[in-house]
Amino acid sequence: MNTQTPDGFAPVQSMRQLVGPLIAIIVGIFMVILDSTAMNVALPVLSDDFGRTLLDVQWTVTGYALAQAAVIPLAGWMSDKFGAKQIFIISLLLFTIGSVLCAQANTLEQLIVFRVLQGLGGGMVLPIAFAMTFRMSPPEKAGSIMGMMGFPILMAPALGPMLAGYLVDYVNWQWIFLINLPIGIIGLALAFWQLPKLPKQASTSLDMLGIILGPLAFAGLSYGLSEGGVSWSSDKTIIGLAGGAVALVLFIIVELTRKQQPLLELRVFRSALFTRGIVVQWVMQFTMFGIIFMIPYFMQKLMGMDAFHAGMWTLPQALAAATFMPIGGRLYDRIGARPLLFVGLLLVSAGAYLIAQIDSDQSPWAFLVPRILLGAGFGMSFIPLNTYLIQSAPPSLVSRVTSLTSATQQVITSFSVAGLTTIIANRTTKHIEDGLKPIPDAMSSAFHDAYLLLSVLALVGFVLGLTLRKPKVTVSGDQQNLAVNESMMG
Repeated sequence: MNTQTPDGFAPVQSMRQLVGPLIAIIVGIFMVILDSTAMNVALPVLSDDFGRTLLDVQWTVTGYALAQAAVIPLAGWMSDKFGAKQIFIISLLLFTIGSVLCAQANTLEQLIVFRVLQGLGGGMVLPIAFAMTFRMSPPEKAGSIMGMMGFPILMAPALGPMLAGYLVDYVNWQWIFLINLPIGIIGLALAFWQLPKLPKQASTSLDMLGIILGPLAFAGLSYGLSEGGVSWSSDKTIIGLAGGAVALVLFIIVELTRKQQPLLELRVFRSALFTRGIVVQWVMQFTMFGIIFMIPYFMQKLMGMDAFHAGMWTLPQALAAATFMPIGGRLYDRIGARPLLFVGLLLVSAGAYLIAQIDSDQSPWAFLVPRILLGAGFGMSFIPLNTYLIQSAPPSLVSRVTSLTSATQQVITSFSVAGLTTIIANRTTKHIEDGLKPIPDAMSSAFHDAYLLLSVLALVGFVLGLTLRKPKVTVSGDQQNLAVNESMMG
């Protein structure tokens, strides 16, 4: 049976033909996600090696997230213009080069710049990988094949912190990046050898104003939030926040008034169902990544743990998420998003609250139940919420939803890191002024304040989740399947 698409490309006819391309794609995805989750356990060591504060070293995470947010919306246009295989290879190459440069960094500023370069490469790997896999897959097997792509997405966050912790403790932090060199070379060789050359497609003109204003807005706001940890009235804070706000307003105006395909399709916010759903997603992203970012630093700086063991404590959360994610996906079709979000966000809020009660002199086993609750809550909510967003968007805009949700998730990640770092810095200063010893007492109390804030934020998401109602499904199964799987990259 000929299933050739209008652009002249025919999906593979057997699973055997798909094995090679899938391995090439999975190697690339695994490398990028592994590196994304590895940095959190290295932050205390970077802080000591460079003699800089958490406010400074957090930019190795924030800059990476913002760079990914900048290029995710470009992935579709670049693939159409220059070919998906070519852009996938260039992205892997850029990520690998960025990794090698990160390992050679002599100053924190150099490391941040090279992390941005990494993010520019890594940001396009996942959306292109999912789009290529969907196009290559036989239509009747697309669901099961796309489901296989969840393996690196679920395993990399579990293995990344442990591997990074081992390298930091027993080798040095540079090897967090150097390990990407052999993996990158293998991934590039497999991509050249195994990936088919998919036809280029007609593309619209590039939204240059959006490309400039979007990153300026989000970087400015993140910078202003970060500088608020030093002083909310400083010139740097005011310039960052004001410049970011002006750029954001201009960005929104440009995107809403652009007649041709905008960088981010903001018109989808005209759907009240979608808007409520994506706000819940932002709350969950802010909460979850904030906790993932803060706990390793707390364990190492205040509990005296080494990086490897701090990394190991990410495993219960990752395994719980991997267990409950398919359960949430199956239950969504039966009961809709609201009950699952009710349970999921309640678990997340409870987990954050329990973590806020843990003192620096307690056993790390105190984190076990809270982290399982966090992972279960996230896993239960993740696929239902992403599916809900696809189904609640206007049908004509569904193809643009995944780039919007994925890019904004990276922006929220940067806001979470910058904002929580600022809160910890400000609250530490406040507790010192109240007479507490700087370390561990004042900083430990500051972390507790931040955890409590996240638990309250999760409760806000829980309340918003109660307002969601099941949308009418007007999207084709294949289109929805691609969109939901692409959204997993966030």
